Amino acid sequence: MVEDISTLITGLGLPSGEAFLALVVVVLAIIGLIAVISAIRPVLSMYPYTYPLARVRARKGRLFTDKQYTELLESQTTEEVKNYLRGLPEYAKYIDEYPLEKALDSQLAETYDLIARIAPDNTKDPFIFLMKKWDIRNIKSIIIAKEAGLSEEETMNLVVPFGELSDKLNTLIDADSVDEILNNLEGTDYAPILEDSIPVYKETGILLPVEASLDKYLLENLLRTAATPEDDNTAYLHEYVGNLVDITNIKMILRAKADGLKYDDIEPYMVSDGYQIREWKLKDLMESEDVSGVVNGLEGTDYAPMLTESLTDYTETGSIQAFEKALDEHVSEVAQRISQKNQFGIGPMIGYLNKKENEIKNLKIIIRGKREQDLSASVIKEMLV
Repeated sequence: MVEDISTLITGLGLPSGEAFLALVVVVLAIIGLIAVISAIRPVLSMYPYTYPLARVRARKGRLFTDKQYTELLESQTTEEVKNYLRGLPEYAKYIDEYPLEKALDSQLAETYDLIARIAPDNTKDPFIFLMKKWDIRNIKSIIIAKEAGLSEEETMNLVVPFGELSDKLNTLIDADSVDEILNNLEGTDYAPILEDSIPVYKETGILLPVEASLDKYLLENLLRTAATPEDDNTAYLHEYVGNLVDITNIKMILRAKADGLKYDDIEPYMVSDGYQIREWKLKDLMESEDVSGVVNGLEGTDYAPMLTESLTDYTETGSIQAFEKALDEHVSEVAQRISQKNQFGIGPMIGYLNKKENEIKNLKIIIRGKREQDLSASVIKEMLV
């Protein structure tokens, strides 16, 4: 029988039986290898996140609960809030060293620093770049303090000891003028930005050009570091960063419309390549007659429904705060959705950072509320995010 099969194979012009069988084995081995690679690829993509996710989940378990917020809201003074936070290890080391708000911001900056250090290589760059937000915040605080005539001690209480400029903070604070601050930033990425915006600030007395140009630098480069999705993790990161850019642009346009500014007034400070809103759309929005026109112009984007719901509040109060709150809530929803859809990759890291941001916002709201003697716990609770 074997000889008959061998004769048939040879008659068809195929290799000998032994060679043919060997060929079949090789083909089956290749198919099997492809199947194995396809099966383990998701596991391999998860492996770099094993350690980071363990760290993040441990910290996520220490986020404030509703019960803890209730306990804090029952505090009578900021000193009681301070004592409560002293009992939490992640806050304790900063509470006795800095004023309350600086202590909270330092804990948040430490969280960003942790994520930047433990993020896998293919998603590390955006998180490293995010640390520049503390440089930018510190530069803004120092310039404002200098113009307000605050002392060096008062200014030091406003800055956070994180970021690339942490070693330069004393030098920047010691500067006698805004021009000297600019000179001390020579050789950094921030010097060219301030060289263009500080003269406008001096001429108009409006700090917006300085703040907006620094924010644009951060968001443009953050978007660039997450611009080329290579897999699910980088795609989700791009989506999150893109939403941040869109929302920053929308907020700026809404403020400009509420203040009667024109497109040319804010165009230099807008990030042209967002996620759902491109440059041509930004111009269309700015050419709207009023705030209502901006909201209507967003029809077809994810941002339209939430802003439409907030339009009544704006009409009644004339404040865009309701819009800003709705947009911030949208960012949180995006972060938590990504966290759920990408549970074994970058999702929990994005979700945790967003929750930590909200925790710090809530703690600041409680602290400020306790300073206002006439605010009840129920009123403060309504203000929490």
